[in-house]
Amino acid sequence: MNHSSAARALTAGCLVAAFAAIQAERSPSSAPAKPAPYTTWSDYGGSADSAQYSALTQINRANVNQLQVAWAYQTGDANPYLFNPLVVDDVIYVLAKNNSIVALEAATGKELWAHENPRGRITTRGINYWESQDRSERRLLYSHDDALHAIDARTGASIPTFGVSGRVDLREGLDRDPSKIRVQSGTPGRVFEDLIIVGSATNQEYESAPGDIRAYDVRSGKLVWTFHTVPRPGEFGYETWPEDAWSYTGGANNWAGMALDERRGIVFVPTGSAAADFYGANRTGDNLFANALIALDAATGRRLWHFQAVRHDTWDRDLPAPPSLVTVTHAGRRIDAVAQTSKHGYVFLFDRTNGEPLFPIKYRRTPASDVEGERSADTQPFPTRPAPFARQMLTEDLLTRRTPEAHRTAVEAFRTFRSGGPFLPVAVGQETVVFPGFDGGAEWGGAAFDPETGVLYVNSNEMAWLAELGLNVTGTGPRATYLRACATCHRDDFTGAPPQIPSLAGIAGRRTPADLTKIIRQGAGRMPGNPTLPADTVAALVEYLRTGKSTATGDQPETPSPAHVKYRFTGFQKFIDAENYPAIAPPWGTLSAIDLNTGEYAWTVPLGEYPELAAQGIKNTGSENYGGPIVTAGGLVFIGATNFDRKFRAFDKATGELVWESLLPFSGNGTPCTYEADGRQFVVVPAGGGKGRGQFGARAESGGAYVAFALPRGGAGR
Repeated sequence: MNHSSAARALTAGCLVAAFAAIQAERSPSSAPAKPAPYTTWSDYGGSADSAQYSALTQINRANVNQLQVAWAYQTGDANPYLFNPLVVDDVIYVLAKNNSIVALEAATGKELWAHENPRGRITTRGINYWESQDRSERRLLYSHDDALHAIDARTGASIPTFGVSGRVDLREGLDRDPSKIRVQSGTPGRVFEDLIIVGSATNQEYESAPGDIRAYDVRSGKLVWTFHTVPRPGEFGYETWPEDAWSYTGGANNWAGMALDERRGIVFVPTGSAAADFYGANRTGDNLFANALIALDAATGRRLWHFQAVRHDTWDRDLPAPPSLVTVTHAGRRIDAVAQTSKHGYVFLFDRTNGEPLFPIKYRRTPASDVEGERSADTQPFPTRPAPFARQMLTEDLLTRRTPEAHRTAVEAFRTFRSGGPFLPVAVGQETVVFPGFDGGAEWGGAAFDPETGVLYVNSNEMAWLAELGLNVTGTGPRATYLRACATCHRDDFTGAPPQIPSLAGIAGRRTPADLTKIIRQGAGRMPGNPTLPADTVAALVEYLRTGKSTATGDQPETPSPAHVKYRFTGFQKFIDAENYPAIAPPWGTLSAIDLNTGEYAWTVPLGEYPELAAQGIKNTGSENYGGPIVTAGGLVFIGATNFDRKFRAFDKATGELVWESLLPFSGNGTPCTYEADGRQFVVVPAGGGKGRGQFGARAESGGAYVAFALPRGGAGR
């Protein structure tokens, strides 16, 4: 088929077939040359090293104020996509249309094809691309619900020879009953040669799946290696758990993404906390490899070195983002290093070959828990530099002064809390301040690293959250099911923590029983599904959510559970004032530039604002922000991320000066990408999900779009 016949097929409406034909007729020798480093965006975060850096310079300090919308692609739904697009051969791949993988022309945003997926939990933050050495095979790999999928990157067709009919069941091979566990993920893994290395997002209860790191053959889907993050007998770290903890303890999983040193064949894997997150009586010890940065041989899964950032975590202090592979100058010597950000506001920096810290790390004694059965770690690690990029201790002088009334009520509430720094254990029956909060500090969007200067750019949340333990429950009735499976996020009283965790109060007026059943089964947004719950249990739970009444049999008093442990976490709660603003003094979100050569800060600025406060003259407060920055050789840092103002911003990377901003149709809660197509540099940001400040958890108008910015044609200065 020649190009003219392809054109006739296009006019006939056979867009997918024609596009595949054009791609197929390209021989390996006529395929586009491999792009120069950091000039495309063919991996999650831009490149396998997770640098979130681009060497493109067409858009720069001198002309960024000329940026305009080049194209916009509507997602066609209201799902909260946080997707970092991939770009290969002038095609940009996005997530849209109710979980569909969609291919667009990178220069125009014109849709080429869409691969539909059923509703469910999908890798909402990104996907992986692989091609054979001769480029005759090109695949996209992603997870959907509990399976790893492979599709043809040229046509969107499933590849039936991968696994079973194009999918690999990720619940298998974990020494658990596959029908009783969930192994889903919102973040892609990394491709190394002909392997796809993946983590998982398990649930946070005691009977969750283990967080094994696994590598599969990209062609066949066959399992190649497994690394046990909860060690088995005879494996390194086994003694940091109770005997045979691997057989019942879950979590310690990689949900945040990875970074890959392709030349050395080392994959760097950050992990989260062990289950359950907030009470560890059933997992005494330091709990390796939870809350750790693990360097693995990418070909075999063999551990090379590790660093545990939080010992015996009871604060949900997951390592929240892929590490950044960096090269820095220390003592006059260039060192290839790895930088890991944390929820509690630190950057840990190591020689990537051996794990030696480039700045000293001090182990300091931390408070002991007084909760029955709990045994806190004696010490925790603190890097001596860089200084924390988020405040570490909430005191009365840091409370809000937005209005006299807001300050008064914040002080009254604060005096009932326990506040003692980032490692004060959670207590029973009294709220403990967690600061930085459960969403950081750093979050999943990742940091951006500039190889020209050695500067790392990190956005951070500055919110205080509250935590409390209560007695566990027994029984199988709907209230007991809710308290075990739902209350951790939505709280005992249904209030949640909007906008991240919606309130369920008054849900009967917003969702039908069929809607709720589907969400419970399949998940929605950040919420994983519960496909293993029996039908009658789901029906009773739906009735309880709609009425608040537990009429089914099976509920018991809130007494200690003999099946698990005595205490449970009562739910996430923000420390906010009566008008839903943070009850602490600004900044409520920041963007920082940290020189990793010296450990000193180049600059820090507030990131985000609340439009209604800005209209009152209360500006530069910062706000909660999700999605990371990118940095370019054109001297710019681009970031959306901010929850409430819907702005996409560019900062001068040297000074932190705001040099350009644009209003998006929805919040830009995803990391942007940049690339060149048809002679123009584009910057694309995902915007969607309806983040809003509605009262009692009501969401703002929802929708979604990918918005591409570029310089005007003919005005692109280099």
